[in-house]
This record gives sequence, structure tokens and C-alpha cells, in this order.
Amino acid sequence: MKNKTVQLVTPAEERPDSEVPAKARRRTFSATYKRRILDKVDQCEEPGEIGSLLRREGLFSSHLTKWRKQRDEGLLTALAPRKRGPKKAPVNPLKARVAELERENARMRKKLEKAEVIIDFQKKASELLGIALEPEKTGRKP
Repeated sequence: MKNKTVQLVTPAEERPDSEVPAKARRRTFSATYKRRILDKVDQCEEPGEIGSLLRREGLFSSHLTKWRKQRDEGLLTALAPRKRGPKKAPVNPLKARVAELERENARMRKKLEKAEVIIDFQKKASELLGIALEPEKTGRKP
């Protein structure tokens, strides 16, 4: 008998990467890939052809359903992948100006409080020293 060596393992460069990623990633498909698959599915005539195509590509029938719906909507970007999750709120162009005015308002309030403290102190000092202060002029005639 001759010894036949059977190679059970393919060379390293042909083997798929067996490393499992730390975080699972959702697959995304380009619009051209989706169109190509839908075109192939539309060309299938024999029973079971679509199933074998889906198995070969690693897809599910729900992919086809969703992609057909997107294609039928007729939007130019309907087949393009969409970002998931909450959408960012639009940036208000006046937000920076409002923040600046609020800071200025707070600064002016502090300045006003200091001025009121100084005025109160001057009033008390004049009362202690017996100096009569001039009445405030409001601009109105008596």
C-alpha cells in the first residue's frame, strides 16, 4: 500500500481569520451591493435559486424585503446605509450670542450689587457723622 498524505488544513494565507472581535459590529451593505443582489434575485427563475443565493451571500430574506421596499420608494439614497440611534439636534445659531449675553448680565448684576453695598455704606457713614445728603434728583419737578 502506498501512503497517501492528505492535507486536512489549508495553508495559513487561505484560512479565514478565526479571531473573534471584542465587540460585535453590525454589518453594513453599500447601495451598489444591494442593487447587485436585487438584480441577481430578479434574474432567478428556478425554484431554490434565491435561497442558494442568500446562503452563498450570507443574507436573510428579510434583507431582500427591506431592500425591495427601499428600492420601490424611489429615493436616490434609499439603498444607502443609514446611521442608527438618535439624531443630533440642530445647532441654534443664536446659542453662542445668548450665552455671551447671559454672562454679561451676570457680570452687570455683580457690579450693581457692589455699587448698592457702597451706596448703603455711604448713607450709614453720613448718618453717623451727621452729614446731610442731597436728595436724589429724579429729573421730575416737585
